Amino acid sequence: MRLITGPAAPPGAAAETPPVPADPASLKVVPARHPARWAAAVAVAVLLAQFGHGLATNPVWEWGVFGDYVLSETIVRAVWVTLQLTAYATVLGFLLGTVIAFMRLSRSPLLSTAAWTYIWVFRSIPMIVQLVFWFNLSALYERLGLGIPFGPVFWSVDSDSLIGTIGAAVIGLSLHQAAYAAEIVRGGVISVDQGQLEAAAALGIPRLRQIRRIVLPQAMRAILPTAGNEIIGLLKGTSVVYVMAIGELFYQVQVVYGRNGRVIPLLLVATAWYVVLTSVLSVVQYYVERHFARGADRTPPPTPLQRVRRAVRALRAAAARREEPVVPLSLLGEKR
Repeated sequence: MRLITGPAAPPGAAAETPPVPADPASLKVVPARHPARWAAAVAVAVLLAQFGHGLATNPVWEWGVFGDYVLSETIVRAVWVTLQLTAYATVLGFLLGTVIAFMRLSRSPLLSTAAWTYIWVFRSIPMIVQLVFWFNLSALYERLGLGIPFGPVFWSVDSDSLIGTIGAAVIGLSLHQAAYAAEIVRGGVISVDQGQLEAAAALGIPRLRQIRRIVLPQAMRAILPTAGNEIIGLLKGTSVVYVMAIGELFYQVQVVYGRNGRVIPLLLVATAWYVVLTSVLSVVQYYVERHFARGADRTPPPTPLQRVRRAVRALRAAAARREEPVVPLSLLGEKR
């Protein structure tokens, strides 16, 4: 028996020897070429240059008018109203949304159905419709009171005096936000391994402590990215309350350019403030996410501020080394 490994060489032919590999040091290294990437980069650079040139040279932007109004008292006061609406709606919306999320996860059919119905209703109705409804609540209920259900009322008050314009806006924004916050919190809770809850229950840990010390700290890593987007969206969504004549940022900008006709620079003022506020919220979100990621990432990457400090220390160390006097080798030999 014989093994055939390939076609037999013709008689008299010399056996072919494998080529000797060249020395790796003598090989010429050629970088990979990416013509499409370079073409796209050039196109983007040209577009950015054209946009920057237009910002600098187009007189329609009226940068002088922008500088006059961007820090004016009226605009700054409107920014403060926008921040107040965002803060109130965020706190109340996420508190209510957390309760609704756990109602949705409850084994009680009544609680689960009620939570699902709330989410369905408030996600179906546009925010502007909800705001107008709450603004006109007195047309539906002239007085609001406390008493026995289906029985006598012990205390009542006029609806207009109890819920003002700001109150109606906060209620509308909070109830609308709670529907989305409930789904965000529920998604974070169900992402936690249920085996941990079973182990905690086996150890006799109360249910409320399980949620507070085990579930929520782990769920925050899944909740925070989406919650940050929702808060930023709410910040910009507060511009909808202009229909209620509340003096927030967008409404005041409209009032000002309605008087002087400078539409473009005033819209640019609102845009600049929204960009600044969104950037601040993004930085806060970054550090909060970093705080709750400590249990999963023992060595988190350095923050931008830490990187800057590290670069400054490296530059100072390099400068100190350059300033050190150079000692000749002959003197070093004599010292030895």
